[in-house]
This record gives sequence, structure tokens and C-alpha cells, in this order.
Amino acid sequence: MDSEINSKANLQDILNSLEGDRKKIAETYQTCYILIGLAVLILAIGLIIRFVPLGIIGCLVPIIIAIVMYFRIEDDAIKYKLSYKMNVVGAALKDINDTLTITPQSGLPEYEFVSSELFTTRPDRYKTQDLISGIVDKTSFWFAEVHAEYKTETRTKNGTKTTWHTIFKGIVFVADFNKNFNVSTVVRPKGIANAIGSWFSKNVFSFGNSELVQLENTVFEEIFVTYSKNQIEARYILTPAMMERILDLNNKCDETISISFIHSKMYIAFPLSHNYFEAPIHSSLLASDLLTDDLSIVRFMQDIVHELDLNTRIWGKE
Repeated sequence: MDSEINSKANLQDILNSLEGDRKKIAETYQTCYILIGLAVLILAIGLIIRFVPLGIIGCLVPIIIAIVMYFRIEDDAIKYKLSYKMNVVGAALKDINDTLTITPQSGLPEYEFVSSELFTTRPDRYKTQDLISGIVDKTSFWFAEVHAEYKTETRTKNGTKTTWHTIFKGIVFVADFNKNFNVSTVVRPKGIANAIGSWFSKNVFSFGNSELVQLENTVFEEIFVTYSKNQIEARYILTPAMMERILDLNNKCDETISISFIHSKMYIAFPLSHNYFEAPIHSSLLASDLLTDDLSIVRFMQDIVHELDLNTRIWGKE
């Protein structure tokens, strides 16, 4: 955690109070693990001495105790995690930008995820949390963690097997672009599926009611494929300067980003495996690097407004 944040008396008091809650929760979980381990040991001994009934009866007692303890402490754990996000992460955000707020139990609505056109598959299961919103100069922005999945079902001799596949897991960033776009323009990573779609769009027909947009930046074209229903508007948005800024932003990411410009908003999807803003259970809240990763990703998201020069109001909303 940043030393300046750690030195604040009010935040330090919150951390000290929550640290006591954390220790209680962690100790209870550890006791549950020990009881389950004891149950396995008793069952194993019963099998070794060939007295299975004794092993089964003997292992049930610690398992029942562990289950009761776990469910009793689970409510405390939920309250602890929520308090951490609201009071610790929330306070730390104010040191980055006084307008920043976190709403742990909210996120990006599923309808907005779908309407962003960032992905071509509609989710069958959708989870989102930790909505963070703020303003930089004239530009409002917000982002949230999202995990979207679709399912496939196959028939087997034992019945129907359902398999879940990830469409996207990471952070979706949204910013006000200060223009009501007439049509949508979407920039996606250039994979095999997109390459096939691009060929058909160029040579046979319009792909998804949109046309492939040929841009002059060869590096951009090597990484991304761009679709739009209006070639002129797409080039008006994706100026040479904007494409360079998008490439710079993409270079800072481990995986290729996706971007769309729809209505008056810009959406950016950042594939990420790390789950941010979560309270530690088995490590101390008083660690000096507690919020390092969380605050780094927030600063990164906020800097997008400057990276893409979104405060330059070259257009006005109608």
C-alpha cells in the first residue's frame, strides 16, 4: 500500500479494526481445514484396520463441526469483504481522484455488455461487480469487472453434459465520447475467426450488417480488424492520432484489447485473470503493499482519458 495512504490516521484505524475481524475469520477457516483433515485421517485409519463403520462414524463428527463453523463465520466474512471495499478501497480511491467511487455490488449491466458489440456471443451466464466511476476534467468514465460465459450441451450415455466457456473475463471500461455516433464502429483483435470474417466482408458480403474498414495504419491493421456501418464516420473517429494512441494503450496490456464506439460512449475490454479489490483472508491487512495492484489498475484506467485525449472536445453532442 502507498505509504501516504497507510499513514492516514483514519484509514489506519479502519485497517486495525478490520485486521481483528480478518484474524477471526482466518482462524475459523483454518480450524475447519484441520477438522476436515482429521476426518480424512480417521476414515483412512478405519480403512487400514478394516473397520469401515468406525471410520465413517468417526469422520462424520469433525465434518459436521467444520460445516457448522464454516456457515456461522460466512456472514462475517461477507460483511468483512464489503467493509474492506467500501472503507479501505473507497478511501484509497479518493487519494487518486476525489470523484472516484466504488459500488461493490454493482457492475456493468448485461444489456450494456451485449449492446457494446465488443463480443459476438451472447452470454448464458453473466457476473459483474466492483463498479468504479469518476470524472477527469470534462470526461465521465466508469469500469467494472465482468465474467461472461456461454454454455454448450452434449448428449452422453449418462444424459446431457453442460460445459461452460468463457466469452470474456476482465475489466470493461466505458467513457463519454461527447458525440452521438450515427452508427457503431467496433475494433476487435485480429484472430483467425476475425480474419475469415474480414475476407468475407471484403470479398463477398457485409459481415453482421457492417463493413470492413480499411485503415492506413499498417501496424494497427496487423493487430486489429475494424467494422462499421459508416466508413466515413469510422475514419473520422479512428484518426491517425487516435490509432497511435490505441496502439500505445494496447502495448501496455498483456492481451489485445477490444474497442467499440456506440451512441455517445467508448467501450474498451481488457482481458484480465486477476480479481481486483478483494480483501485478503490469510494475509495481513497491514502489509505495506496491500493496495499496490488495485491502485495501479485504477490509475491505469483513469489515465485512458489522457492516453486517448478524450478531454479534447472536437465534437459536440446533438
